Amino acid sequence: MNVIWQGLVEAVKLIIRLDPEVLTVLFLTLRVTGTATLIALVLGLPIGTYLALNEFPGRQPIIALINTGMGLPPVVVGLFVFLFLARSGPFGSFEVLYTPTAMIIAEIIIATPMVMGVTVAAIQALDPRLQLQIMSLGANRWQFFWTLVKEARLSLLAAVAAGFGAIISEVGAVMMVGGNIKGETRVLTTAIVLATRQGQVSLAIALSIILLGLTFFVNIFITKAQQGKR
Repeated sequence: MNVIWQGLVEAVKLIIRLDPEVLTVLFLTLRVTGTATLIALVLGLPIGTYLALNEFPGRQPIIALINTGMGLPPVVVGLFVFLFLARSGPFGSFEVLYTPTAMIIAEIIIATPMVMGVTVAAIQALDPRLQLQIMSLGANRWQFFWTLVKEARLSLLAAVAAGFGAIISEVGAVMMVGGNIKGETRVLTTAIVLATRQGQVSLAIALSIILLGLTFFVNIFITKAQQGKR
């Protein structure tokens, strides 16, 4: 119990004195996670909506593949991203391994199936008569898509929360492709692992509290937006 209390005190001290190293780790965490979440939404929302509204050969296997991707082990993602971005891999010439870009790529692969899967379920749960009503009003393709998204916004905000939650807590994949390099690819989760391995338990707890606080405030924002639209 004393260790936890010391960690809490240490977290408050780090925040109050605006520790440069902690701020670097915090801002990189926000940058990597925020970028990955945004790209996952840009990819996942339209594709998920298209799959929910259209029938075509191979649609069910694709949805099954997306549902499988929702439970894809992050370390497997990290391994394959590492193999593709390594110097001997097909994209090794881009030299993005052990950079924030590689971490963002891994997190996009983790989060996008979650956004797609929740979007498919959310759009399919809408009343089928709503689609007929929108079309009868003469909506074009973009207006049709946007109206459905607005109607399913409560569930789609849950997709945002699911995607963000999956990658803000990720350790294995980002460590494999990022390398946990100080000042360059070290994020909150990997910093916690390092501090624990080095026996700096108070620092690890302090960083954990900061991570939990960050996750809490982001989800408060998402929840407020979700409940405010009811």
